[in-house]
Amino acid sequence: MNSTPIRILTILLVVMVVSLQSGCSLIQRGNQDRSNIVSNENGRAKTSESIKNHREATKDNSSPEEKQNTKDKNKEEKAVEPKEDSSDNKSNKLEQTNKENENAIHVISQPEAIAVLVNKQNKLPDHYAPEDLVIPNVRFINRGNFDKNKMRKEAARALEKMFAGAEKDGILLAGASGYRSQATQEILYNSYVKRDGKAAAERYSANPGHSEHQTGLAMDVSGINGKCAAMDCFGGSPEANWLTEHAHEYGYIVRYLKGKEHITGYQYEPWHMRYVGIDIAKETFEKNITLEEYFDSAIPVSGNK
Repeated sequence: MNSTPIRILTILLVVMVVSLQSGCSLIQRGNQDRSNIVSNENGRAKTSESIKNHREATKDNSSPEEKQNTKDKNKEEKAVEPKEDSSDNKSNKLEQTNKENENAIHVISQPEAIAVLVNKQNKLPDHYAPEDLVIPNVRFINRGNFDKNKMRKEAARALEKMFAGAEKDGILLAGASGYRSQATQEILYNSYVKRDGKAAAERYSANPGHSEHQTGLAMDVSGINGKCAAMDCFGGSPEANWLTEHAHEYGYIVRYLKGKEHITGYQYEPWHMRYVGIDIAKETFEKNITLEEYFDSAIPVSGNK
């Protein structure tokens, strides 16, 4: 009997058995791999959930110190947040600003203006000096070519007319003190402070740079005998009364009126005549107002209310 066919069948059977075994192994390996993948995914999910739970637990179980630090941090963050001012705060800030403005010193930009307002708040430029100073052709209690006898040309011509008008009414006037440089004013002011103290001196003497005499538009006036010149006793004299009633007709005003110290910052000075021009002089006389009030100055130049 020929054994060749039997051998072939045997080999085929062996091959089939081996193939079946390999297939089963591959299937098992694939199932194992899928099982591992699912396990890994579940592991990751569990791990993520564990981390989340840990964080929540840590947050809930923070130590007292950690909780306090968190609160402090929150307070600091809230503290830097801008808050809207209440009405009271706004009013207080506005009042403080107004007080600062009251004490502010403004340098005058047009010191040569005839109607220039010079006072405790408005200062002339340092060492300002008018360019048209002349000596009026009037009587002076101090004869000679002194700077104190000088005035701006327009003011000097008006002073001459005023003195002539007073003489027609039987009043003889004399000039006592006109232009005064800033350096001279400084010497006078310091001497008054030394003698009477700062508070008292500032009631009748201007700080350097704040004097109307430096403008060349002011003249202290007295009688021809010089009695009571630039003194309180000049008030009520025939000369002072005439000036009060008629100075405005010539463009002059009694600069520091009685009862107006809280506005001008200076005591009553019936001898201190200031040239402002006829229009302004007439209006201030008729309304009995100061130059500050004429210019509607909202802030008094004195700390007194």
